[in-house]
Amino acid sequence: MSELSHNVDKKLVLASGRAHPELAQEIAEALGTELAPVSAYDFANGEIYVRSGESVRGKDCFVIQSHPAPLNNWLMEQLITIDSLKRASARRITVVSPFYPYARQDKKGRGREPITARLVADLYKTAGADRIMSVDLHTAQIQGFFDGPVDHLMAIPLLADYIRTRVGSDNITVVSPDTGRVRVAEQWADRLGGVPLAFVHKSRDLTVPNKAESKTVVGQIEGRTCVLIDDMIDTGGTIAGAVRVLKEAGAKDVIIAATHAVFSDPAAQRLAECGAREVVVTNTLPVPAAKRFSNLTVLSIAPLIARAIKEVFEDGSVTSLFDGRA
Repeated sequence: MSELSHNVDKKLVLASGRAHPELAQEIAEALGTELAPVSAYDFANGEIYVRSGESVRGKDCFVIQSHPAPLNNWLMEQLITIDSLKRASARRITVVSPFYPYARQDKKGRGREPITARLVADLYKTAGADRIMSVDLHTAQIQGFFDGPVDHLMAIPLLADYIRTRVGSDNITVVSPDTGRVRVAEQWADRLGGVPLAFVHKSRDLTVPNKAESKTVVGQIEGRTCVLIDDMIDTGGTIAGAVRVLKEAGAKDVIIAATHAVFSDPAAQRLAECGAREVVVTNTLPVPAAKRFSNLTVLSIAPLIARAIKEVFEDGSVTSLFDGRA
């Protein structure tokens, strides 16, 4: 059976795309169910075909898809899956996108720029999604782009609990890689017992993607273990530069913690050589063997997503998973 019954009137179906089947399988196991049989393949010209192998009429469907490269292919596959389930009379469709696609394009920095994160939300809605679930959105405002419920899950408890086991009684400072994530750094500091905060000042050329220069650190970090946090690591240039700045400013040690391991080349090499003691990420995105290195730790986000799916299915409280902080 690939469905979980809550009562005689509701049945839950988990459907997964092909981008990260390992995560989807972990989520299904945590829920004590199985993934629905889905047929998906590509035509010779790149068109994608998706069809559920069983009836979903009147069922509560959760469409799980990660968005690694090539992101556009996996986004299109997810949209087609949603459309197929809508046309098969699913009662409700929830998009589960652990890494929200195009999240960095959430505002207009210059004239004539798109707000692509909003476009993605519109595409989900048009395809037939009733609800969105994602982990650590690049900015909280993305929740307002979708005309329906958005469950914004946080990986901070998972990451912070692990970091706590690695730092022991060290003098710790939580470091934000820029001023934009200071609010998130405050949540981290609270989770780690009210430790001090610092942030790295950097400059960015809006005309050049994936390029920012870390310049100096603001805050007391000399002789302390710095926990450098971010929502995602793409090419690794910004975070590696921040490690260098912290080391030059007298940090005793640096541990990097991020939710989304995008790891576009040459991120793995940069992170392995940047001087950080450890790099801790979650598996919202697949991390292939070729992009793993000795001081990389990958934590599973599946239990958190599974609990959130269960709460949504049973009309419970997702916020309760975060002590009312979500």
